[in-house]
Amino acid sequence: MLRGLYTAAAGLTAQQRRHDTVTNNISNINTPGYKQTNAVTRSFPDTLLSMTGVQGEPSKSIGRLGMGVFAEESLSLHVQGDLSQTDKPTDFALVSNIEVEGAAFDESGKYVADDGTVTFQPQAFFTLQDAQGDLRYTRGGSFTLTANGFLVNGDGANVLGADGNPIQFAAGTGLEQLSLTKDLRFVNTLTGVDSGVQPLLVTRINEPNQLVRAGDGQFRFNGDAAQAVALQETDQVEVQQGYVERSNVDAAQSSVDLMAALRAYEANQKVVQFYDQSLEKAVTEVGRV
Repeated sequence: MLRGLYTAAAGLTAQQRRHDTVTNNISNINTPGYKQTNAVTRSFPDTLLSMTGVQGEPSKSIGRLGMGVFAEESLSLHVQGDLSQTDKPTDFALVSNIEVEGAAFDESGKYVADDGTVTFQPQAFFTLQDAQGDLRYTRGGSFTLTANGFLVNGDGANVLGADGNPIQFAAGTGLEQLSLTKDLRFVNTLTGVDSGVQPLLVTRINEPNQLVRAGDGQFRFNGDAAQAVALQETDQVEVQQGYVERSNVDAAQSSVDLMAALRAYEANQKVVQFYDQSLEKAVTEVGRV
C-alpha cells in the first residue's frame, strides 16, 4: 500500500516544481531578454512484480509497476524574442538566426538527425564581466553609462568590447551622439568618425543548453570554453540600437501549463488522501478484530 503513497507523493513534488517554473516564466514576461524555462520530468525505473511460488510451484510474473516521476531538470528555451522599440541609445537588441550546415532547426531551436543525434541552434549573447571578474552572457541589452563612461547593465556588470576589456567612453560622451554600425563599432552619428573604443563583443554560444542561469537575466557557460567564440562574418546576427528584445514566454501556453500542473497536483493529492484514509481504517478498525 505504501508503494502507491510514495508514487503519489513523487507526483506532488514534480507538479509543484512544474508549477513554480511556469509562474516564474509568467512573472518575467515583461523582462527584456528573458528566456522561457521548461520543467522536464522523468519516470523512475519500473519495478518487475512477481508472485512467489509455493510448494514447489514456479513464481509467476505479474507485470511492471511504475514508481512515479520526478522533476529531472529545467531547460531554457533560447529562441528569438520579439523586439520592442524604445528609442533609447543605450538599449540594444540582438537578432540571431545562426545556421548550421545540414541542420533544419524546429521552433524550439533543436534538430534531431536520422541517427538520433541532437543539435541545438547556436545563439548570440552580449558579453558581460561581473564584479568578481567572471564572464556572464545576456540577451537583455538595456544598458547605461556610468559617470566614468563605462557601459554597464542594470546589475552594474561591465559590457565587454572585442578586446575582452570593459567598454569605456571618454568623459562627457553620450550614446545619443553615437550609433552602432553593422560591424559593431561605435561611430559619431553625424560625421561617421570612429569613437575610438573597442567594438561591442557579441559571443556565439554553440551549445546554449550548457548555459546556467546566474540571476538578473544573466547566464554562465558551463561547457567547453571552445564552444563560446566570437561571431563569424557569415553568422546571421544583427544588433539593433534603440530596441530591446522581449521575453520569449508564450503567455497562452503558460496559462495552459499552469492549469495542467494544478489539476495534476490535485489528482495526486486525492490519491494521497485515499491512502491516508485506508491506513487510518487499518489502524483503527482492523486492529480491533
